[in-house]
Amino acid sequence: MNGNLIMSNILNPPVLFFFLGMTAVFVKSDLEIPAPVPKLLSLYLLFAIGFKGGVELIKSGVTQEVLLTLLAAMLMACFVPIYTFFILKLKLDTYDAAAIAATYGSISAVTFITASAFLTELGMDFDGYMVAALALMESPAIIVGLILVNLFTVDGKREFAWKEVLQEAFLNSSVFLLVGSLVIGFLTGEHGWQVLEPFTQGMFYGVLTFFLLDMGLVAARRIKDLQKTGIFLISFAILIPILNAGIGLLLAKLIGMSQGDALLFAVLCASASYIAVPAAMRLTVPEANPSLYVSTALAVTFPFNIIVGIPLYLYGINLLWR
Repeated sequence: MNGNLIMSNILNPPVLFFFLGMTAVFVKSDLEIPAPVPKLLSLYLLFAIGFKGGVELIKSGVTQEVLLTLLAAMLMACFVPIYTFFILKLKLDTYDAAAIAATYGSISAVTFITASAFLTELGMDFDGYMVAALALMESPAIIVGLILVNLFTVDGKREFAWKEVLQEAFLNSSVFLLVGSLVIGFLTGEHGWQVLEPFTQGMFYGVLTFFLLDMGLVAARRIKDLQKTGIFLISFAILIPILNAGIGLLLAKLIGMSQGDALLFAVLCASASYIAVPAAMRLTVPEANPSLYVSTALAVTFPFNIIVGIPLYLYGINLLWR
C-alpha cells in the first residue's frame, strides 16, 4: 500500500488532534472537555452532514444506483451481526456475542465524517445519498442482535419491551437528527444550502477537529478495558472491519459506485457503533458486559479505521477500479 495515503490521512488536523487527545491521557495531563460539549459537537456534525447529504441527494436524484446502494447498506447491516455472532460464540456467551455483533453491524457516524473529510482533502467527489445509507445502517443491527439473543438463550423465550427497543433503534437522537436534517436539506435544496453554508460548511472542519480531540481522550481511557477482552477480541476488532470493508468494496464494484462513494460505503461496513448500539444494549441486554462491546469498538476499531483503515480501503479501491 502506498505509504503516502496513510501519511496524508494521519497529517490531517482532525486526526492529529485525535492523537493529541490520546497523548494527553498517556502523559496524565488534566486536559478535559466538559461533558455537555462533546454531545453538542456530535449533534452539530450529524446536522451538518445530514443537511449537506439532503442537498446533494436532490441534485443526484433517486436513481437505480441510489436504490441499489441503499439496499446493499441494509443487507450489510443485517448480515454482519449474523455472521459475526457465530464467530464470537466460539469464545463468548450469547449475551456478549450478540451485543458485540450488533455493535459491528451498526456504524460510526464520526468515522464516516472523517472519511468524507479525507476525500475532500484528496479532491475526490462523493454523492450525498451516502448519508441516507449511513442513516439506514444504524438501526437494523440492534433488532438483529436482540433476535439472536431471543433465539440462542437457554430458554429461547426472552421477552423484550419491543416498543422501547424500536424507539431506541429508530428514534434515538443521532438517527432522528440525521434523517431530519437529510429531509430538510432535500426539501430546501440549493437555496437552503446558500443560507446555511457559513454554519454547515465554514465551521465543519473546526468542529470535527475539536470533536476528535475529545474522542482521543475517550479512546485512550478505554484502552485499560482491553485487558478484559483478550487477544481474541482485539484481533476480532481489527480483522472483522477489514473483512467487512472488503465485502463492501465488492458490492460497490458490482453496483458501479464511484471511487469516493465506494470508500464511504466500505467505511460504513467496516465501522462499529459506540453510541447508539451500546445505549440500546444496556437497556435491553443488561447481561452483556459493556466493557467488551464499548472498548473494542471505541479503543480498537475506531482508531484503526481513522488511522489505517481509511487509506487501506482506498488502496483496495485503487486496485479494484484500476
